[in-house]
Parts: sequence; C-alpha cells; structure tokens
Amino acid sequence: MNIIRQPFKYQYNGATFWIIGVNVVIFVAIYFLGFRNLTYYLSMIPGMVVRGCIWTFVTYMFVHGGFSHILFNMFALFIFGVQVERYMGSREFVLFYFVTGALAGIFSFFVYYFTGSYMVVLMGASGAIFAVELAYAIFYPHSIIYIWGILPLRAPVMVLGFTALELFNSIFARNTGVAHLTHLAGFGFAWLYFITRFNINPWNRLRMRG
Repeated sequence: MNIIRQPFKYQYNGATFWIIGVNVVIFVAIYFLGFRNLTYYLSMIPGMVVRGCIWTFVTYMFVHGGFSHILFNMFALFIFGVQVERYMGSREFVLFYFVTGALAGIFSFFVYYFTGSYMVVLMGASGAIFAVELAYAIFYPHSIIYIWGILPLRAPVMVLGFTALELFNSIFARNTGVAHLTHLAGFGFAWLYFITRFNINPWNRLRMRG
C-alpha cells in the first residue's frame, strides 16, 4: 500500500477541543496576562522567518488579533471541526489541520517575501479553518448550513461561495488587514490533500445531489 495513503487506526479523542483550548490559552496570555511579546514570537513575519523563526509556520495559527477574530475562528472550528474529526478520526484530523495550515503559512510567506512585505504579521487559524470547512462539505455534501441563522445553503455552496468571495477580495481589496490569500491557500491545500491522501476528487463530492 502507498505509504502516503496508509490510513490511521480510527480513534476519536476530541482533538478539536484541545486545539481550541490552546488558542484560548494563548489569547488569554497575550491580552490578559501581559505576554504581548508572544504575538511577535509566534506570528509569521517574513522578515523574521528568514532569520530562522521557521516554527512560526505552525504557531501563527494560534495567535489572534482580537476578541472577534478568535471568537469567529473558534466558533467555526467548533461547528465544522468536531464533525470532520468524527468522520476522519483524531489522528487524521490533526495531520490534516496542521499540514494545510502550515502549507498555507508557507505559501503566504513566499507571497509576502517576494512582494517586499517583509514585516507583515500573519496570525490566525483561518487558513486551516478554510481547509476544515472544505473537508466538511466533502464529507457532508447534503448538509444545510444556515448563514446568520437565516439563509439556508448546502455546505458545498457555502464553501464555494466563501472561496469565491475570498478570491474576489484578494484581487480587488487592498490593505484590508485580512489575509485572503492565506484563506485561499488553506482551501487549495485541503483540495490537494484529499486527492493525494484519500484519492478523492473533491469536485465529485461537492456536486453530489440528494
């Protein structure tokens, strides 16, 4: 069997809650306990990466810029992550989450570095969460998501709609403080993960009808 596609033994250990917990602990440490320097030690800053801070390709996912930032990210991770983890199993979910999130960070580093944005501070779990949302839509293509609790959308429509919006914003929105390309990278690397790891064409799953 291809080692890349070697499955893990299924286990469910609630890894999503551990990831949320670490995010919350770091947020509290930075904003309530006075450890402000953690923001720059853990965030991905291209100018610091070239000086050796390569751990930030992972740690940037655990830093957030404010209460609304962490609230919406952790809410999305809870809503979609728990279901994806139950389907995948905890080991696969953790691998998926960190691989897609780290690759999104690496992609962002090259974009920022080669466009001269050396001191951009990249933080937040959104790249990995976009990956998790795509996984949710692939595993549960018939699921209905209520946007703002009102507008019902099938999960694939929601994910593809959000992705189209991110693509539009990455092209036409300037200096918004939102890392749209990182979000798109999370989506793109999740797509490749499904092809490489599971031999699944995401498009075939996303277009499934009832």
